[in-house]
Amino acid sequence: MAESRQKQSRLGEKPCPRPYLEDLCFEAQQAAEKAIKARLIMHSIDFPYVHDLARLLSLLEESGEFVPEVVRRSADLTPYALITRYPAPVRPVTAEEYTTAVEIAEAVVQWAEGRL
Repeated sequence: MAESRQKQSRLGEKPCPRPYLEDLCFEAQQAAEKAIKARLIMHSIDFPYVHDLARLLSLLEESGEFVPEVVRRSADLTPYALITRYPAPVRPVTAEEYTTAVEIAEAVVQWAEGRL
């Protein structure tokens, strides 16, 4: 992962031969997390500073907010908040996993924006 960050920091100097899908999945997770937290703030719900999207969504549901299934799928993005932050041996993210992560994040953001 450190190599990934290092190469990203040099993207302005020369093109990167392949994007690091792990980092892009992290960005997708962050987009979903921020959208969910925006909903929590709109409902004046205190929330812990965690990246566990299932836990955050449960707080919304406990307040009576309807959470569609496509938004619940964002819980699958939670591991991406960790793999880019903490060094550990992990297998590379596949193109299919990346595409799915982006689709889920986009659905969560659209859901949140439609309710603000």
